[in-house]
Amino acid sequence: MSAVSSRLPVFPWDRLEPYKATAAAHPDGIVDLSVGTPVDPVPALIRKALTDAADSPGYPTVWGTAALRDALTGWVERRLGATGVTHRNVLPVVGSKELVAWLPTQLGLGPGDRVAYPRLAYPTYEVGARLCGATPVVYDDPTELDPTGLRLLWLNSPSNPTGRVIGRAELTRIVKWARAHGVLVFSDECYLELGWEAEPVSVLDAGVCGGSYEGLVAVHSLSKRSNLAGYRAAFIAGDEAVLGELLTIRKHGGMMTPAPVQAATVAALGDDTHVAEQRARYAARRAALRSALEAYGFRIEHSEASLYLWATRDEPCWETVAQLAERGVLVAPGDFYGAAGERFVRVAFTATDERVEAAVKRLAG
Repeated sequence: MSAVSSRLPVFPWDRLEPYKATAAAHPDGIVDLSVGTPVDPVPALIRKALTDAADSPGYPTVWGTAALRDALTGWVERRLGATGVTHRNVLPVVGSKELVAWLPTQLGLGPGDRVAYPRLAYPTYEVGARLCGATPVVYDDPTELDPTGLRLLWLNSPSNPTGRVIGRAELTRIVKWARAHGVLVFSDECYLELGWEAEPVSVLDAGVCGGSYEGLVAVHSLSKRSNLAGYRAAFIAGDEAVLGELLTIRKHGGMMTPAPVQAATVAALGDDTHVAEQRARYAARRAALRSALEAYGFRIEHSEASLYLWATRDEPCWETVAQLAERGVLVAPGDFYGAAGERFVRVAFTATDERVEAAVKRLAG
């Protein structure tokens, strides 16, 4: 049997375990600012929708209920500035990470094909390319890539890990280039609701795409905006030809969002109040941590959006990780996201208010 795992890099988070143990030994316990998992309660209206749909003995459909598709199309038009969105332009997926990891395989990519993603990026873009045997390629500006054999271009705005936002003019330029060269664009916009010093723009915005979704797909998740990481609630929107092909494949693969989660997604997308409340929590935590980090000697770069601060003390990232672990604070080393991050750390502000306050005190001590 061929070991597919041999194509993949070492799972990065395993390397952090010794530092996690050091941080956990702190007398007041660990402050984990590494992974960025939501810690606040799931909003009550979403939990009610989930439990009300708990008696769902039959199989759900891959495409989702009509109510779910209505919720997806309505939100995409209302929030992303898209126009003329139909059910054929949306598709629920079982969490965005699953989609990212298996997309190149489902698109039929393989040896000889190229998959491009930012030089500093979520590691699963590379994993997806390697799983199907395609060649991963990094970029600083995607329009400077050789389009030969380039089958899939990943954009990520707001960026994980840096929090950088691609501006409207730049995004429009990239879309024009990709279409001119027949390159399929998938835009990972999972942090779009979390802009702080810049307003994130979707690739589906009518001013960016010209009202046509040809060659464009946006990826969205409810994990961060609605604290639903445990629900695996996400969706894609855009080119109906691409989504139609993926729907057919995913039907055969049984990639179905559970019926109660579909109902919860409808409730979540129909309510903006809980999103604003969660933004306010994150804004306060972000401000507190940013001030503490800067006072401790860090420089913050980008970080105008998302759930992270991209921070450096101009030293190797593992030295920074070790120093903070001694204070009981765990952060992610920047080289998890590419060699260009080797002197940075990614600091998540998803911990509770009490743990953020603890981190601030430890950095000041």
